[in-house]
Amino acid sequence: MTTIGTRIDETGTLVRDGGAFYLRRDRGGRYRLELHRTPVDEVEKRVRVVGTLVDADLVDADGIGLA
Repeated sequence: MTTIGTRIDETGTLVRDGGAFYLRRDRGGRYRLELHRTPVDEVEKRVRVVGTLVDADLVDADGIGLA
């Protein structure tokens, strides 16, 4: 299990569910993302997310881009 405060650098598929965004991780599982901008062009595409784990399944994303 990854501890809160850990830097995250992972790839997966960006999924939108209602008003929330999730990273469906290549390694399995998913992270809910706290984003500073709305990544409309990246939804349902393979992306790389860099950020900090702030809760058990929540990442404060510093950056998101196509992988």
